[in-house]
Amino acid sequence: MRIQKSFLAIALSISLIAASCGGGGTTEKTSSVAEAPVGGGQSAVQDDVSQKDVVRVAVGSAAHTTLVTALKTAEYVDVLSNAGPFTVFAPTNDAFNLLPAGTVEGLLKPESKEALRNILEYHVAVGVYKLENLKDGQTINQVNLDNVTIGVKDGKYTVNGANIVGTVPASNGVVYVVDAVLLPPAKK
Repeated sequence: MRIQKSFLAIALSISLIAASCGGGGTTEKTSSVAEAPVGGGQSAVQDDVSQKDVVRVAVGSAAHTTLVTALKTAEYVDVLSNAGPFTVFAPTNDAFNLLPAGTVEGLLKPESKEALRNILEYHVAVGVYKLENLKDGQTINQVNLDNVTIGVKDGKYTVNGANIVGTVPASNGVVYVVDAVLLPPAKK
């Protein structure tokens, strides 16, 4: 009798489990890892609510298309889309146009990737340097391990002589729009 009751209890349990899993007429689509979107890293995460990161600030600016092209060529979009925080000195298209003829085109070639990266890294500092806290003569260490020098005169700010003409806060730092491309010092 005891064995029959145990067998009956097991059978009833299996029936209940099968019924709860069975075709109730509705099915839910589940995604597998294989179906998940691939690529883009942090830069592929987008929404319409959050503040833009430093890359999205540049992407959203018609005045920074050359900078965005350079970031893509150097494969730095994902790097600068991460948490940071970063201070980015972002040269405008007009700033790039001030470089000698052929310079930008040469830097965008695959064989110039390291030189391009060095220049881009010279425009980025780790940390947020607020404009109101910058002092005349202050040096800031950049990602490429060289320093830039801040100038402050009559309420106007410069970095290595380039005018800071705009400030755009970002979710992972701050973007300072500059009117010249910052060129790192020659390596010895």
